[in-house]
Amino acid sequence: MKTTAAVATAAETPLTLTEVEIDELRPDELRVRMVASGVCHTDAIVRDQWYPTPLPAVLGHEGAGVVEEVGAGVVDFAPGDRVLLSYSTCGHCRACMEGAPAYCKDFFSLNFGGRRIDGSSAFTRDDEQVSSHFFGQSSFAALANVPVRCAVKVGADAPLETLAPLGCGIQTGAGAVLNVLRPEPGATVVVFGAGAVGLSAVMAAKVARAGTIIAVDMHEDRLRLSEELGATHTFKAGDPVAARIQEITGGGAEYAVDTTGVAAIFGDVVDSLAPRGVLAVVGAAALGTQASFDIGTSLPKGVTIRTVVEGDSIPQVFVPRLMALHAAGEFPFDRLVKTYPFEQINDAFEDSKSGVTLKPVVVFAQD
Repeated sequence: MKTTAAVATAAETPLTLTEVEIDELRPDELRVRMVASGVCHTDAIVRDQWYPTPLPAVLGHEGAGVVEEVGAGVVDFAPGDRVLLSYSTCGHCRACMEGAPAYCKDFFSLNFGGRRIDGSSAFTRDDEQVSSHFFGQSSFAALANVPVRCAVKVGADAPLETLAPLGCGIQTGAGAVLNVLRPEPGATVVVFGAGAVGLSAVMAAKVARAGTIIAVDMHEDRLRLSEELGATHTFKAGDPVAARIQEITGGGAEYAVDTTGVAAIFGDVVDSLAPRGVLAVVGAAALGTQASFDIGTSLPKGVTIRTVVEGDSIPQVFVPRLMALHAAGEFPFDRLVKTYPFEQINDAFEDSKSGVTLKPVVVFAQD
């Protein structure tokens, strides 16, 4: 069976819209016809080979669509179900069994390896294997074979074009606050980077009733939007941020989220913390990136630096929570979304890179 896909063929090169062959469904998979897919920073850095997913590859990992067919071993889904898609896990390692699937022992191979666990790819083109199963889904294809563990069932009236980004970027920022930091009402939360992930963290801090919410970014328009979404203070990147945060808070922030992955600012991020403050690091960086901070001044403060994957979320639990908050008007992440026809996916990448669009979502034409 053939399907249309946007294929990454080389670093720093636009995706190629082409037909690929999709293979037979495995017993634990769903065949999903995509309605929409978010475009995430991770898609761009993998296209550019910061992480070694073999090219050519079908990327995309914030998919949303309709189940067309289910594998022989699937019992909880049926054709016609509408689903959001998130990351892939093995389901049986210690982390998975303890309710921490984002730290699955096979996370890297299952989400970045470009193959199923048995080494097969779902896609071929001209008899050449094309990497599939990116985050289990490779949602930059009109049809995808997706492990059932990646799927979150939603209602028949769910607006998939809006909800698609919940599968990664939005849950990453929100989960860093609500699942990991868990700030007390009235606490101070500072968010470095006001892109889609950072603004999700800002909105989550407001949900948690943090008293002081500080956003730091280099773009004035993003800082203005962060104020509309809940930030009580904003700072332009490049200012003496750590000193100003220490001054405003009377000793530093209890909680911080770094969404930038920029090594050069890591020392300032740590310096912004109060004694016993906690930092959640969620921003992706190229493999081998080294960041430093002042051990001498940080050691007496007893700070905690915690890396966070996918917001520590169990998608089948956390995504519905975010949907409920959105429906109640408490988590307006739709303000970050701009849709593009699937055929304009390279425009979506460019607009994301330039900052024109916070969260691009490509929408597939439906027959």
